[in-house]
Order: sequence, then C-alpha cells, then structure tokens
Amino acid sequence: MKHNFFALGWRQLLRDWRAGELRLLLVAVALAVAALTSVSFFSDRLQAGLQRDASQLLGGDVVVVSDNRTPAAFSDKAQALGLQGVTTVTFPTMARADDADGGESRLVGLKAVQAGYPLRGSLRTAAAAGQPDSATRDLPAPGEVWVDPSLLEALALKTGSVLWLGDKRFTIGRVLTIEPDRGAGFLGFSPRVMLDWSDLAATGLVQPASRLLYRFAVAGEPAAAAQFLQWAETEVAQPHTHGVRIESLQSGRPEMEQTLERAQKFLNLVALLAALLSAVAVALAARTFASAHLNGAALLRVLGLGQRAIAGAYVVEFVIVGLAASLLGVALGYAMHYLFVWLMAGLLAVTLPAASGWPLVMGVGMGMTLLLAFGLPPVLQLAQVPPLRVLRRDLGALRPASASVLLLGVLGFAALLLLVSGDAKLGGIAVGGFAMAIVLFGLLSAAAIALLRRGVNERTAPRWLLLATRQVAARPWFAVVQVSSLAVGLMALVLLVLLRTDLIQTWRQTTPPDAMNRFVINILPDQADAFQQRLRQAGIDKWDWYPMVRGRLIQINGRDVGPGDYSEDRAKRLVDREFNISHSDVLQEHNQIVQGRWTPGEAGGVSVEEGIAETLGLKIGDRLLFDMGGVQHESRITSLRKVDWGSMRANFFVMYPVAKMDDVAVTYLAAYRAPDVPGFDNALVREFPNITNVDLRATVAQLQQVLGQVIRAVEFLFGFTLAAGLVVLFAAITATREERAREYAIMRAVGARSQLLQQVQRAELAGVGLLAGVLASVVAMAIGWALARFVFDFVWVPRWWVPLAGGVSGALLALVAGWWGLREVLRRPVVVTLREAV
Repeated sequence: MKHNFFALGWRQLLRDWRAGELRLLLVAVALAVAALTSVSFFSDRLQAGLQRDASQLLGGDVVVVSDNRTPAAFSDKAQALGLQGVTTVTFPTMARADDADGGESRLVGLKAVQAGYPLRGSLRTAAAAGQPDSATRDLPAPGEVWVDPSLLEALALKTGSVLWLGDKRFTIGRVLTIEPDRGAGFLGFSPRVMLDWSDLAATGLVQPASRLLYRFAVAGEPAAAAQFLQWAETEVAQPHTHGVRIESLQSGRPEMEQTLERAQKFLNLVALLAALLSAVAVALAARTFASAHLNGAALLRVLGLGQRAIAGAYVVEFVIVGLAASLLGVALGYAMHYLFVWLMAGLLAVTLPAASGWPLVMGVGMGMTLLLAFGLPPVLQLAQVPPLRVLRRDLGALRPASASVLLLGVLGFAALLLLVSGDAKLGGIAVGGFAMAIVLFGLLSAAAIALLRRGVNERTAPRWLLLATRQVAARPWFAVVQVSSLAVGLMALVLLVLLRTDLIQTWRQTTPPDAMNRFVINILPDQADAFQQRLRQAGIDKWDWYPMVRGRLIQINGRDVGPGDYSEDRAKRLVDREFNISHSDVLQEHNQIVQGRWTPGEAGGVSVEEGIAETLGLKIGDRLLFDMGGVQHESRITSLRKVDWGSMRANFFVMYPVAKMDDVAVTYLAAYRAPDVPGFDNALVREFPNITNVDLRATVAQLQQVLGQVIRAVEFLFGFTLAAGLVVLFAAITATREERAREYAIMRAVGARSQLLQQVQRAELAGVGLLAGVLASVVAMAIGWALARFVFDFVWVPRWWVPLAGGVSGALLALVAGWWGLREVLRRPVVVTLREAV
C-alpha cells in the first residue's frame, strides 16, 4: 500500500503546530539564526563598504608607510615604472588661536601634503562651517591651513581667523569635510589641520622625538602598480630596510579596522554561544517531541504505514519547520543588524552598501543544519517503533542516537560555526570550550547524583525529600542530561552577568581617580628648567619627568633582527618601529622588577618590560643593539620589569639605569595632573610653542565612548544568548514531563496527596537547579578569570559568593520554568495518564 508521505507530513505539521509541540523547536532555531545573521549582515555590509572605498581610504593603489622619510629607492622605483607618487606626513601637535581670539589651544592631527595629493579620491571642502561642500583638486596655499569644522567650534574661530602652529602664523582658508585617505572615523580623535609641505619646516614642530608618519602613495596603470607592490614587499623584507611597511588594496589598513574587528569578534563569540545553546535546546526539544509521538507512530504501523513513509513524513515536517524557522531568523537578523549600524554610528565613516546574499544562504543553511543534525535523529527513530507498542508501552522506547549519526551532525554544525566565525581560533575556542563544558558538567552531575543517593538517610529524611531523591536516582541518565543542559544555559547567563558587572567595570576603573591627565612631549633640553618652574608656579608639586630618546632595535646577540624573524604580528611591528627609550638611575615607583636586578648607574645595562621581552623572545643576559639617531648603543639585559600600563604614568619599554646619556639627542617628557585653572594649557603652549601637550581627558572620554558603543552592541546580542539560555532551561525542565506524569499518577493512585507531590516536584526542581547553578557558576568564574587574565590583561579576583548566588538563581529559575512547563502534570486526571501509559 502506497502512501503520500508529503501529504502526511503536511497534516502532521498542522496538527503538531496547533498542539504547540513545535514552538520550542521553532524558537530555538530562529534565535540561533537571528543571532548569527544579524552579525553576518553587519559584517558583510561593513566589508563591502571597506572594499568599495579601499583605494580612497589608502589614497593610492599602493602606499609605503614609514616613521622616517621614505627611502629614495621606493620613489626611484615608482618613477621608473611610470607611476605617480605623492608624500604626506602626519603627526599630533598643538594648534593655538591668536591672542586676539582668546588664545585657546587644542591637540590636532597635523598633515603636510605635496602637490598632486590625493592620487585617489578627492578632497571636499566648504567655504565656511555649515555651508555646502564641493570636490576640489586645490591644496592649501603657502601660509594657509584647511581645518576640520570641529576645530573651529572648539577654538571659536572661523575661516579667515589666525591659527598658530609652533612658531608660524597661518590663516584658516577653508573647512575640510572629506579627506579620502584619513581612514575610519574612530581613528580621527583629533581635528585635522592640513598645510602645504613647504610650510612644515617653518613651524619648528619637527623634533627628534616627534612621532611622524610618512606615507608615500603611488598610483597608475594596474600592471605597473602590481609590479611596484611585488618589488616593494620584497624590498621591505630585506635586512637593511627598517620601519617601512606596505599597504595595498589587498592588505588594507589593519589599524583602521582594529576596533571594528574586535567588536565583530565579540559579536561573533556571543552569536556562536547563542547558536550552541540553541543546539542543546533543539536536541532536548526534539527528544521530547519524539517521546510524545511514540504511541502515534506505533498506531500508524498497525494501520499499515511503512517505516519509509513514516520517516519521510517526519522529514517533510522538520524540513518545513526548519525552513520557516530559518527564514524567520533571517528576517529578525536583518532587522536587528540595523541596530548594530546605529549603535556603531560613531565608528563608521562610510555609508554602507546593501548586503549580499551570503548571510541569507548562511542563515538558512545554519538553521537547517541545526534542526536536521540535532533534531531529526531522535525523531527518525519513530519509524522503527514496533506495532506491538500499541499493547505494550514498554516497547520501542527512544534510544541514544548512534555515534556515527551524532558525530556526523556535530561535525557538520561545528564546521559551519567555524566558517561563520571567520576566525579559526575564535571558533575553535567556542566550540571546543562548549564541548568540554558539557563533558565536565556530565561527569560532575553524575558524581553529585551518586553522592545524593548515598547522602540521604531514608530513616530520618522527610518523606517529600526521600521521594524526590528516589525520583532523581531512578532516572540517573535523564538527571545527568537535565543537570548538564541546565548548567550550560545557566553558564551563559552567569558569564553574561560577570562580564557586564565585574569585568567591564573593572576594565573601566583601572585608571585611578587622581591619574595624571596631561602628557607633554618635545620639551627641549634648554627649556627643562623653565618648564618645571612653570609647573611649580601653577601649584603642581608632583610630576613625572623623563628624558626620551628615539631608538630602533637592530641586533639581538650580534644578529641582525627584522620583521621576517618573527611570525607574530605584534613582534613584527615592534622590531619595525622606533622605540621611545628613556634613562634614569632611579627605578620608577610604579614599575616592579620581576627578573634580574636593577643596579643604579650600571653602564652597559638595560631594563626591558616583561611583555615586550616575552613577545620578542628576550631574556636576562641578551645583548641588544639600538640605533639612536645614528648613534649605536649595545647593552646587556640586566632586569625585566612589570609595568602598570593602567597607572596613567610615564612608562617605557626600555630603560637604561643611568642618570645621563650624553652622546644621544634627547627631548623630555612630562606627565602631571593639570590644575583646574582656565587658560593654563594655552599659556603653557604660548610660552613653549614647540611642545605637544596631550590632554588625556578628551582622549579617554572618546575612547570610553567607542568602548560604550561596542559594549552596547555586544550586550544587545547577549539578549539572544539570554533568550537561548532560557529556552535551554525550559527544554531541560520539560524533557521528562511525560515520565513525571506517569510516576505522579501512580503515586496519586495509591493515595499520595497533591500537596506531597507538589513538595516532591519542587524539591526535585530546586535540587537540580541548585546543582546546575553551582556548576555553571564555577565554570563561568573560571572563564571570566581567563578573560581577565589573558584577554583584558588585568587582575580579577572572583568573588566567593558567586557560586552561592548562582546556585540560588539556578534553583529559582528551575522552579519558575518547572511551574510554567509542568503545571498541568499534577492537574491531569489519573485515569487519563494511566490509560495512555497502558
């Protein structure tokens, strides 16, 4: 007899939907897909926007970036290939309004440009702030600067006003609205001031310790640009080339995207957690669904329906549910990704293009994989239910899924998660850590149940406690699954609370309330006494004062060193740049010697910060050769220091334990807490026009604003994880509903009162929730400590009461979920339950 399993599957779908048996599955899949696709839509649009504007963001086809003047070989090669070339230089400095306009000063990003800039894209300027802008190929004339509108507002100036840069007076000519190669908006903390290249020397701002960034951009025929790129990458890898890196349309500018990449990794991590929790919820809900359909499947077998038809019908039903849940999740994800765009509006300086079809394909594929890999295996067992179950309900019970089927589903789902994460390390930690947590929860819960069975004294224990203990001990496998599932969901919730209330707050509070809020650099040696006297006159009695030398590490133990000697990106950057080096015969009070010995006045010795030593593979006794402005210094590492970078004090990677270094050019750095006196900074800049006065109040506020935007986006996505955790909680509690109903019916049939059974149910739920909450809290604390130690890099001491609070919270949540999901169990007539069980 042939049967149309498509029609049968559709009828079953309608019946099960009306009965409410598919809602938990649909919610779990939709949550996972929504969490993943919301991040995917945002990431897809962001990457498309960056790729679309890549050449403009670079300012050319290939850019040679260096912290000294671009080596002549690069410009010669570009000219030989027929490429256009333009050099710009940028660095932070102070800009000051004329005394007639109030004399206020601000930290700005000064940019000197050559004729022909920009090679790609175009500048847009306006005649005055608030007026319409237009594209221009002109550049500031000699004696003229173009500025951001924010600087005009900060200094109460307008076009035509005077602006002082170091020793030179300029006139504000136009207002900058778009600077194509400036980069992403989150790097533009300081207002831009643009001037002609020929005016830079007259300002007197370029000093030995100035942190200059030279960018030599080239543009031309694609073939010539590709040839130049290939040659430049080879040249940069040569041992004689230092402090030079290459940016291209392929490599992009990693620092532009650093904040957004970190935000995306956070979002991906939370989305992966939501998807993993949803997988647990789907597996539990599908097993509950299959248990409820055992009798119906047996009846279909009696009526002559074959195993293939029954299996086909359930496959049709689950495929339709999977597609519906996936499409619902994609729609929710698409709507929610707009909230990410809005929350990160301050970080995005581009209008994002429309999303591609990849997030849609990924979302539907993930939803179908989730449901078919974790939901379908127990349901397919319904096709194997023997017809005799109609008479004997003890036959045809569900079995654990075969190892091969389970392994295939898990591997497929894990592969998709790794693909979606876009980061093998992130995906591996998420999936592997999740699997390890489940195994750990299973082992610990099994041990706890065994101890519970032995720990309850049957002679003295209350009857409700004795019955509850027997209930748990009679189904150890179900109890372990239930506790482990609850613990996984609660772990996500506890970790969410710890991240929000402890880790993030601790991160924000690492800066002490009386921290120094001014860092002044480029103080010349002949200004040192006058500058310190000026601080005393202002009532400042405490400041850090250190000489600062620019130096490049060129040899370790007599061997030339370069970026090619390291695989880690941070190590490559460190050996490819100049260090800010200092010297003092007194150890800084906020530094701690962790290895070796600090010997004041020791000639030929040097102290290195422990973090950079670990990154570069340095150890006590290694010989380091630094090039300091053409003067080479070789020293031996005599100590390693632990530096408190959150102290807001002057800190250095490399310190020489001597009072003087007469053979190198130095400037001085001063760090102090400025008095709340109006005009103090302006007067200081007028008296010492060459200094760079960094006001950290504004910088910290802007960084906190960026951090707040990222945190809000992550917390919003945590809502999905919260919902997924609650779904797991509900699914775990209701997974044994029918077994509970039969056991309670038998106890009621032999005389047990409803009040006693309510006490038994509450005790069982509270005990399971308490155990799951304690286990989840302990693991969440371990994860939180690891994040603080290895990711956020600060000391975090877990609070002793967290497991207690987690246990109590777990018990309460289990009771609430049990009341909601099991409330009808004790109300169901005994005869109905027993008749169904026969």
